[in-house]
Amino acid sequence: MSDKPVLRIGLIGTGFMGKAHVFGFASAQKVFDLPYRLELHTVADITPEAATRAAHEFGFAHSTADWRELISNTEIDLIDITAPNALHKEMALAAIAAGKHVYCEKPLAPLAADAREMADAAAAKGVKTQVGFNYLCNPMLRLAREMIAAGELGEIRGYRGLHAEDYMADASGPYTFRHDPAGGGALADIGSHALATAEFLLGPISEVMGDCVTLIGERPDGKGGTRKVSVDDVGRAFLRFANGAQGSIEGNWIATGRKMQHDFEVYGTKGALAFTQERFNELHFYATDDAPGRRGFRRIEASPDHPPYGRFCVAPGHQLGFNDLKAIEIEGYTRAIAGEIPEPFGFVAGLRIQRLVETIQKSSAARQWLPVPA
Repeated sequence: MSDKPVLRIGLIGTGFMGKAHVFGFASAQKVFDLPYRLELHTVADITPEAATRAAHEFGFAHSTADWRELISNTEIDLIDITAPNALHKEMALAAIAAGKHVYCEKPLAPLAADAREMADAAAAKGVKTQVGFNYLCNPMLRLAREMIAAGELGEIRGYRGLHAEDYMADASGPYTFRHDPAGGGALADIGSHALATAEFLLGPISEVMGDCVTLIGERPDGKGGTRKVSVDDVGRAFLRFANGAQGSIEGNWIATGRKMQHDFEVYGTKGALAFTQERFNELHFYATDDAPGRRGFRRIEASPDHPPYGRFCVAPGHQLGFNDLKAIEIEGYTRAIAGEIPEPFGFVAGLRIQRLVETIQKSSAARQWLPVPA
């Protein structure tokens, strides 16, 4: 038995992301030397039957249909929230008030004002937080940031970011919580990833010019009628970065045929980078100092030379998967809880993304450039 302290986890929500978090916890313990031994203590779902089934499938010791039982349970150290977006604030604030660390899937909250309240509460209580932006944990994105910071691309002239999927492309698809006017829409749901990646690579965005459009104006309400949709199906923005670079991003959930097109391109005076999440173990690099007749984008393939890839596989080209990125995210978060490193992407960072989203939405309505609040 390990002599490490135990970090007991309570999970709220058992959908796709809840399962991804469980896989992440399991993998992180096996591939990293974590500062804690992780224990899956209690899982909460909407009914006792669903919670019991999830506990059995995921390996939790206990289950409940009342998430508040996790908050009041003094044995639980960490509350992991993968419930629908509108519930994040209430659950997180309750957990923070109880002195528990909080791991919350994105978006942190439907509104920036809510996210601010959550971030302030966590800071006042001294608990550690994490928001689920695990795409940033990809070794290839870390390599891209290192190359940009080292000047390998020269002066950055342009940036293009895109997150496109097709899970809302069918107009007969039902109205869901993602269509809620408070915090819903493609820009908030997946464009937020494009924004997080842009700032991860190039630093703060200072100004935006947004264009958010609704192309499917109503959807079935599940009761035989329809319900009006007011959120964006496509959210775009031109960007000005604090370092002088300029670019654009797009969040699009009606991009027919696209399942996970989380892409970026960076153009500099000495070179360029190109990346797509659909082949996320590759980064493509163009260097202007290559000899004439030999120029072109060359593929850099993920390998043990790109930490922490080697923790998962000793050979290049064998590739990481989505759940491995969750394990990397969890490794960083547990080290932050232990006080070894700052929060990798805490509630303050989640607040920043929500502010960007809301500023783009306001810019779209005003049809003008707007500064991004600090």
